[in-house]
Amino acid sequence: MAGHHLILGALTDLLTGEILDDTLDERYRQKIARLLVEQAGYPPEEIEPRRELMLRAGERRASIKVDFVVRIAGKSMMVIRFGPGSIVSRERPALAVSRLIEAYQVPIAVVTNGQDAEVLAAESGNILGRGLESIPSRSELLDRVQTYAFEAITPQRALMEARIAYFYEVDGACPCDDTICRLS
Repeated sequence: MAGHHLILGALTDLLTGEILDDTLDERYRQKIARLLVEQAGYPPEEIEPRRELMLRAGERRASIKVDFVVRIAGKSMMVIRFGPGSIVSRERPALAVSRLIEAYQVPIAVVTNGQDAEVLAAESGNILGRGLESIPSRSELLDRVQTYAFEAITPQRALMEARIAYFYEVDGACPCDDTICRLS
């Protein structure tokens, strides 16, 4: 047992070919990756798994991993946050991540527990769809963001969003969660 996850062996990451610890959470992440590639039509090179994001709340800093960032033509267009249990409690931190992962507002944020999902218009937080099948395909995502402005996030907004993300993702995390790197 490492951290708070039961390790069941090893598995190969569908997107990168890396050997990862086989945990129940990682099995769900691989299910989501498979859905993105096999059903939604994203080539693996457009999906960045485990993207590191530095968060700062005052003097405190931490690094978290964003489960998936979907990039098309050099632009991040969708972030996907996985977590077991209730997905409603993950909406706000996913929106914060969508405002921090780039210097601009990423258009779509998805929260999922691997069995259910909510697709959010990240700018407004409005729910666009529910269920894993509502995760936009590559062509649907391109249609949705065709006229999207990719507005820059102001430094003040980034500061506030980082505090929100820190609260949910770091302060609200289990102390034994080894996927979070608390730096101070």
